Amino acid sequence: MKLKGKVVIITGATSGIGEACALVFGKEGAKIVITGRNQEKLDSSSKQLMALGIEVLPILADAASESDNRLITEKTLALFGRIDILINNAGISMRALFQDVDLEVFRKVIDTNFWGTVYATKFCLPAILESNGSIIGISSINGYRGTPARTAYTASKYAMNGFFESLRTEIMNQGVHVMIVAPGFTASNIRNSALTAHGKTQGESPRDEGKMMTAEEVAVEILKATLKRKRDLILTTQGKLAVFLNKWVPGIMDGLVFREMAKEKDSPLK
Repeated sequence: MKLKGKVVIITGATSGIGEACALVFGKEGAKIVITGRNQEKLDSSSKQLMALGIEVLPILADAASESDNRLITEKTLALFGRIDILINNAGISMRALFQDVDLEVFRKVIDTNFWGTVYATKFCLPAILESNGSIIGISSINGYRGTPARTAYTASKYAMNGFFESLRTEIMNQGVHVMIVAPGFTASNIRNSALTAHGKTQGESPRDEGKMMTAEEVAVEILKATLKRKRDLILTTQGKLAVFLNKWVPGIMDGLVFREMAKEKDSPLK
């Protein structure tokens, strides 16, 4: 059990990649702290982990709340006395043309995805410096290549990538591992719960989830990369190709990305 006795905080861990990471890291012996906004889902995820003998601390918290993030750190240190790994996973998506989207929706996505990451990292950093631990950001291919009808989501992921690149350089000589993870399309509920122009949840994914990498597969790759203390983790062939092509032929990628996203069910693109 490679992480025996280590303490891992995972934000937004009641579904998808976050929940899968809790399971995968917990099986390696880590003590797991999970957060979420829904008490019922938090209880369900906690019971699943405990049934497998994983020590877990569930904390009801909103990633977009500064005070909630401070509380996560305080409760974790009060119970376990240390923090070794922080996985900034909590996030929401959106799907609407920028000209149509309410600014409140845009703000909510930024507050959750970017500010939530900043808050959690800020409060956990002193303990992680002490443990020479890891700070992980679950970003997206959207952090390297923007997609239409997802302006707020793309902006939040670009901001996350820049934040971690800067932070990594600041503390590069202090023994802390900082990694940016960019999953490609992953089968999870993030598209189902994506916000529409006026803040309602989308409900049904516009993409074929069956052809995507599973959350469990992503979590295993994150674990392996964490143990190796990798700098970046870009997943799926499609994701790696998108990052590569966007670096070298960005103009061509504009057209390719537009056509690909226009194929989605009920796409707002014309």
